[in-house]
Amino acid sequence: MKYFIGIAFLGILAALAAAGVFMMRDGRDGKSKGGNMMRALAVRVGLSLLLFACILIGYWAGWIHPTGIPIGR
Repeated sequence: MKYFIGIAFLGILAALAAAGVFMMRDGRDGKSKGGNMMRALAVRVGLSLLLFACILIGYWAGWIHPTGIPIGR
């Protein structure tokens, strides 16, 4: 599950970087703007929702456990 979460984070960052590249590149030199940036941001949102759902399911199924500072300290 840890590897899936890491890969999902990398995919989210890659989609965000692609959207930034498309934002800087599209519409230059009189070219019409395509839907590339919108598509990359939609992929990022979809990956974020999928990651959130997988984390919730993993917690519910007992595959992942919360860690950190115990309550009361």
